[in-house]
Amino acid sequence: MSGLQAGGTLETAEPSFDLIEAKLAPPALRADTVAKSQLIDRLCASERRVVSVVAPAGFGKTTLLAHLAVRDERSFATVSLDERDNDPVVLLRYVAVALNRVVTIPVSVFEALSMPGRSLWSTCIPRLCAALSAVAHPVVLVLDDVHFVTDPTSLDAVAALLNHVPEHSRIVLSSREEPGLPLARLRSQRRLLEVGVEDLRLNAEEAGALLRGAGVELDEPAIRELTERTEGWPAGLYLAALSLQAGGCGVSTFTGEDRFVAEYLRLELLSRLTDEEVRFLTHTSVLERMCGSLCDAVLGRTDSAGVLESLERSNRFLVPLDRTRTWYRYHHLFQDLLRSELEQREPEFLPELNRRAMAWCQANGMPEPALHYAHAAGETDVMTGIFEELVLPTYYAGGVTTIESWLDWYDDALRSRYPTIAVLGAWVYFLTGRAAEGERCQRAAQASTATPELPDGSASIEPWLAALRAYTCPDGVQGVLADAELALEQLGPEGWWRPTAQLATGAAHAFLGDPERAGAALVLTAEIAAAAGSSEEETLAFAELALLAIEAGAWEQATTHAERAVAVAEAAKIDDYLASGLAWAVRARVAVHHGHTERAREDVARVHRLRPLFNPGMAWLSIQTGLELARVHLALKEPGVAATVLSESEAILRVRPHLGALTELAHELRARIEASTSPSGEWALSLTAAELRLLPLLTTHLAFPQIGERLHLSRTTIKTQAISIYRKFGVSSRDEAIDRAIELGLLEDERYPAMDLAR
Repeated sequence: MSGLQAGGTLETAEPSFDLIEAKLAPPALRADTVAKSQLIDRLCASERRVVSVVAPAGFGKTTLLAHLAVRDERSFATVSLDERDNDPVVLLRYVAVALNRVVTIPVSVFEALSMPGRSLWSTCIPRLCAALSAVAHPVVLVLDDVHFVTDPTSLDAVAALLNHVPEHSRIVLSSREEPGLPLARLRSQRRLLEVGVEDLRLNAEEAGALLRGAGVELDEPAIRELTERTEGWPAGLYLAALSLQAGGCGVSTFTGEDRFVAEYLRLELLSRLTDEEVRFLTHTSVLERMCGSLCDAVLGRTDSAGVLESLERSNRFLVPLDRTRTWYRYHHLFQDLLRSELEQREPEFLPELNRRAMAWCQANGMPEPALHYAHAAGETDVMTGIFEELVLPTYYAGGVTTIESWLDWYDDALRSRYPTIAVLGAWVYFLTGRAAEGERCQRAAQASTATPELPDGSASIEPWLAALRAYTCPDGVQGVLADAELALEQLGPEGWWRPTAQLATGAAHAFLGDPERAGAALVLTAEIAAAAGSSEEETLAFAELALLAIEAGAWEQATTHAERAVAVAEAAKIDDYLASGLAWAVRARVAVHHGHTERAREDVARVHRLRPLFNPGMAWLSIQTGLELARVHLALKEPGVAATVLSESEAILRVRPHLGALTELAHELRARIEASTSPSGEWALSLTAAELRLLPLLTTHLAFPQIGERLHLSRTTIKTQAISIYRKFGVSSRDEAIDRAIELGLLEDERYPAMDLAR
């Protein structure tokens, strides 16, 4: 919740995500590569919908895919994966964009991928899987370098896609090692075609073609010997060709075994290059992707573009990433070897190389790569400045997991040294329902004695901390008001948290029973939030104004404010954020008042989907939303559901007491519930927050033990929660529970076409 823009309405089917275009480029096919013709024929003839290509580095996996794309008549969509795809939203975003360039992907998929990471299973994956299932023309989706993806949730997202490949289409997985995907199940269902090392080894004839393409002519006995010594390893054969070109030792001295390759590279290849050539190769190995001007900046020279072009023509280990031959990367094997050589030769120079890359990326509008180079260089001050620039836009773009990976770079000592990071981390964790992590960040910020320069122009970190306390409510409602007013006094005119603090001021006056001051503060909140692009605060301001109107009996005014709150949330695509829950709950109250019961039920279902986010870090907002939801269920004559929801608000009130009207309302609702009788058939919506957290994962391929790993719970706990869900839904199976949840609006209504599992 901040003064930064939360995001705008998507106008096209492919929104302007901050993407690296090179990751979406099809693999380049060089004229001198060797095609495994029989293998390609087998791949083209197979009807299997999933293909796994698994082999160590240098076995020609990407080359195989490039040849396959030429031979296969289907449209190819390619994503080259890397460590950043360990954020599942980032990964799915690339997949959606890649597919959209060969088939039409609905706008709703991209809208879902602009939401925060918590909607992954309830929105993002269902929509993308449904879109994949419904593609009108056969397509091949290639996911290259899957070994870089180790995050369980990202792998789960890929596994979901594998289950929804339509007939005549295919997903191809290329990896150095078997990925953590349910391949055994696909294998048993005869849905998987596997390509391994034995399929990719070159025979003597193919090895001869590779060597000739590299400019090396050998007689047949020498080719056979070299093929045997390398065991048909394409990269080993190519390294040998480079060595022979450079005047290295004969065929009999080369071995293709992995453990000898680095030493071989150093002795037989690098030793025969000039110092300047070695310096170019090793120093640029710190770059994930490179162009001429970036290499110039890192190396302190002016001719790198020409060197790259020459290397690409003469050396297969430099891979072009675009059609204009502007951006390149090293073959991963070659890069690993060069980096190893750099660490042996000039380890002290590594930070400087990363520092230069960082500076170039900053100067050329590439903040995220700059952030990673700053981290590698140990430039924590610069890294922190870039983090401050990126964290909130990245959160609003759905990159929660990415932010968490950046936060992992800061231990408690660094968070105290950089309190801005600690406060930003606390906000992110609290807004995503992770109270324990948020409180740890908050403690680090409060303990800090640092006096950083604030990116929003504030004089000190104190107003940032005060704005945060105004939501965590450690000192009751009087503390909320005092902290909010302190923040407003000390924040600069462009202070990020000004709309946030202004909103807390209005809410506090409402909780203290002063509707006149509350109304004035909330009207001002709506104005400054709209001007600052702070959609969450604007949404909440109108929701709070609607509640004031309800208390005054002004139902027409309440209706207007409630509709405006929901409209702001929907327009900004934040309807799955914590702040939007109050808007949905208030509109449900208005709907009940007007007798629109079905409309109210639709709205409360949206609030229930957000209940797992309620936490003491966002104390008054979580409590108030829960209380309003309980009110609606009482009005719908569902005291059992109201009791479940109220219990969660009461649990937060026990650790955040003295919240004025909220505390009083909780007592009143408890008395009303105890005086009510629970009619039968109302249990369907009485899931606990823990059960709601589990519910989207029931739609996945994951078994209970695996779900437990994702949620950090035991298999027994997951099974108990699942059984409770079945009982409350009145069903007896997982599939029936999913259908019932969709019917109730607790899960996205995206029903996938049935897959032919025998294929």
